[in-house]
Amino acid sequence: MKKTIKGFFEVKSKPLPVDETSQAVGAMRMKFEKRFVGPLAAESLVSMMGMMNQSLGSGGYVAMEKITGVLEGHSGSFCMQHSSTMKRGTPSQIITVVPDSGTEQLQGLSGDMVIDIIDGKHFYTFNYELP
Repeated sequence: MKKTIKGFFEVKSKPLPVDETSQAVGAMRMKFEKRFVGPLAAESLVSMMGMMNQSLGSGGYVAMEKITGVLEGHSGSFCMQHSSTMKRGTPSQIITVVPDSGTEQLQGLSGDMVIDIIDGKHFYTFNYELP
């Protein structure tokens, strides 16, 4: 049975050194640490690579994220894959659970997430299914 939950998260960011290949394509790298609050009570670590045209408000990023905590009473960890773009201020997101990445009580987890940033605050909507 699919479920939808909503909550918010706090995020800390840190620029990472750019390797030769990232520099050649004009990409930057970031590390994010998140703390999820709500039905997903968890912490995560994110490795992100992205590019941005600041003057036009367009860009894109890819990222891998490991989330560890409790999802509506089920403890464990799982990974999310991010592939998102921004076209002149309009976002398009694909954020999905990596298949078979769930551990402990989150084994078999599947789903997708949407992130909204409103007045500088980060909110999540997580559509998921557990066997």
